[in-house]
Amino acid sequence: MVATETIFSLENPLFRTYLLHACVLSLKILAMAILTGRYRFKTKTFINPEDAISMKVKVKTDDNVERVRRAHLNDIENIPVFFVVSFAYLMTNPAVGFATMLFRAFTAARFVHTFVYAVVVIPQPARALSWGVGYAITWYMGITSILNLL
Repeated sequence: MVATETIFSLENPLFRTYLLHACVLSLKILAMAILTGRYRFKTKTFINPEDAISMKVKVKTDDNVERVRRAHLNDIENIPVFFVVSFAYLMTNPAVGFATMLFRAFTAARFVHTFVYAVVVIPQPARALSWGVGYAITWYMGITSILNLL
């Protein structure tokens, strides 16, 4: 096992990769809030009465706004879990190339999930497959981490 000081050093390429993907995914979550707002203003769809009154529209929902909002919620459900599990996975001293591939695949899967769910709306199983890739990676890293901690 690598010393803790080495794992959490910016000289450690895997820790740098973890931080890079954590930052990209965090910004993705923040961007989804902006995308939801953009769709709300574009369609004049507001679900809070005070927002609707200030925009001089009625409270209503819109399928496109709801798709973006659900994609955002899906990110909020999956990405923080990935942060915790992948951080624990760093402690198992994984092969740098393999772990980097897992981080990249998870990040790509989250972007593909949003693209096929909220941007272009590609029929199933596109959304399920992109979600499943990230989910499987998180499970793999979680199980690997648990087994190393026992």
